[in-house]
Amino acid sequence: MASTNNIAALQLESVSKRFDQTLAVDDLSFTVGEGETFGFLGGNGAGKTTSLRMVLDIIRPTSGSISVLGRPPGRENAPVIGFLPEERGLYRQMTAIDTIVYFGRLKGMKAGDARREGLALLDRFGLAGNAKSSIDKLSKGMAQKVQLAAAVVNRPRLLLLDEPFSGLDPVNQTLLEDEIRRAATEGATVVFSTHVMQHAERLCDRLLFLAKGRKRFEGTLDEARGSLPARLTLLSRQSPAALPGVISATRLNGGQDGWEEWEVRMAPGANAGDLLERCIADGFPLRRCEEQRPGLHDVFIHLVGPAEARS
Repeated sequence: MASTNNIAALQLESVSKRFDQTLAVDDLSFTVGEGETFGFLGGNGAGKTTSLRMVLDIIRPTSGSISVLGRPPGRENAPVIGFLPEERGLYRQMTAIDTIVYFGRLKGMKAGDARREGLALLDRFGLAGNAKSSIDKLSKGMAQKVQLAAAVVNRPRLLLLDEPFSGLDPVNQTLLEDEIRRAATEGATVVFSTHVMQHAERLCDRLLFLAKGRKRFEGTLDEARGSLPARLTLLSRQSPAALPGVISATRLNGGQDGWEEWEVRMAPGANAGDLLERCIADGFPLRRCEEQRPGLHDVFIHLVGPAEARS
């Protein structure tokens, strides 16, 4: 749940990053309020990972500025940040609990606190019996849970997740969604990149669409959906094509007693409520009106184009 205050947990202003002749991030600006869950959406090569690495000070921007909880990126932010990289990697000979404690210590935690929190996380993730197992003895899914525990062991104020659902089976995807909700409920700001729209639909307060390093959209899910013409299914006795706000009306099938089903596309800004009011006022014979809400994938294709969405 987004915070009601105006504190910026993360802010990028006119940030660009160039690698030789490749412009990976192009004049990117956005702000994430403290307590928000923010989806960073784009295809492969859109600039998502590069942007997160600049936030973490792994690489430096070519131009522009970044603020992390009111400070520039740097190692001093480690105690308040959690990060789950897209490319998973753990020390395979270390035990699960020692791995979590190690990352906790890197974030400034005392060893005892990190161990206590780590054991609680392993128990929550169903790995209490594997705390002393080395990483190379764990399944891929178990190792991914350990890496997630390492990312959240310090209860970060800002949790950054780069393609966190990649490679997870449905059970572990659900677990990760639950952990994102838990972190948000406890007050953390969560920023995660993904190209899987269903997760963003379920989790995010706001979204950013990125394509070829440039921002194509920033806003809420409803605002994103509002960029597409509304689609309605009507059951009526006559064509709704002449109704105000209707772009097109396609008859789907005929019903009984002259009632017919129509698919209707509305002009931008027009909605089902306005159409219903006009039908009532004009005595238009209408038995049913259903709004077909577009999925986020359809909105993404509409805003960034099919080529960028596939990349």
